[in-house]
Amino acid sequence: MCYEIKNPPQELVQFINTGSRFIIAGHKEPDGDCVGSQLALRSALLRLGKEAIACSAGPFKRTELREYSGQFTDQILEQEDAGDPPRVVIIDCTSRDRTGDILESLEKFPCAIIDHHASVTHPQSSAEEPVYVDENSPSSTLLVYKLIKELGLELTKEEATLLFFGLCTDTGFFRYLTEKNAAVFEAAAEMVRFGANPKLTFNNIHGGKKLNSRILLGNVLSRIESYYGGKLLFSYETLEEFNAFGFESRDSDSLNQLLLSIEGVEAFVIVRQECADNCTVSLRSVDKINVSQIASSFGGGGHKNAAGLTMKGDVSIAKKNILDSFHNIFAC
Repeated sequence: MCYEIKNPPQELVQFINTGSRFIIAGHKEPDGDCVGSQLALRSALLRLGKEAIACSAGPFKRTELREYSGQFTDQILEQEDAGDPPRVVIIDCTSRDRTGDILESLEKFPCAIIDHHASVTHPQSSAEEPVYVDENSPSSTLLVYKLIKELGLELTKEEATLLFFGLCTDTGFFRYLTEKNAAVFEAAAEMVRFGANPKLTFNNIHGGKKLNSRILLGNVLSRIESYYGGKLLFSYETLEEFNAFGFESRDSDSLNQLLLSIEGVEAFVIVRQECADNCTVSLRSVDKINVSQIASSFGGGGHKNAAGLTMKGDVSIAKKNILDSFHNIFAC
């Protein structure tokens, strides 16, 4: 059986066709899937003769997003003033709260949702607030790709490049896909036909790393702890390291590849102390373990095999809480 990606609901197509001004919003601390989805949809709407801005609370911490950050704004109050009120499209968010500081400005406008996360339940789709969600889609860019086609447009090279970038970000350059994902490769092939360059995309995502990123990677690897016979790994990044190296020195994808390739590993946890009383927690699993359920129990979210959350306290508190959550999984 192959997963088929849903077509956009007609309520969403109508929502787009009958609107003239749009705010394309995404989640705070965006990744490539969020950025690629927002900018590709904005480009398509502009080609349809509509006004459209890409809005984000930021920050754009990932090195591969630097070149795109200037195309976003967090100032949208002026959109209220002239002409028809804008319509909002929120992309790649498990909830509206994930948009961060811009949420209050967005709530006064009609809103559509495009998302591929399975960890939450979105509101029922309606003509006023259409919802396009498909958890079988590995990225939001794939849903935006289908929406652009449904709007009667062929991809431009820029849109194909943005969509391919987001798709590769959320699929780990396709290594997270299975025999059920033929439709994803078909869409990727069309993006390439319209100008997306896999080699340049790979270099954009994985190249340009600083020496500090390798030093930090070595530090995190050096303090790995093993639990449940090697099935679960745990490590952390200290506040001192965060202050010394910053977010830009993180190379999470390389770390994920290294840890998930260890024989017998089924999941791992990385806790990062970003300030004195707050941690971010990254959860990854190989196959069967649904880490998004663990993340959701602490107010986070994500995918079955890749999820995250923030937690009050220091590394020791986060470690105890997260390891306790894995106990029922591995202690059986």
